[in-house]
Amino acid sequence: MNILIAIIAIAAVVLLITGGLVPTLNFLIWVAIALAVIAVIVWLVRYLGNRSSV
Repeated sequence: MNILIAIIAIAAVVLLITGGLVPTLNFLIWVAIALAVIAVIVWLVRYLGNRSSV
């Protein structure tokens, strides 16, 4: 699951850079933001879940 989060985070960064460099691909910025938010939510759920079980 950590690999999936890492892949989503890397994809978000790549899409942010690509969307920033190419104005015609502006929608990629929104896709990257959505992926970043999903990655953060998944990370928080896993972090809080592991923390409460200890």
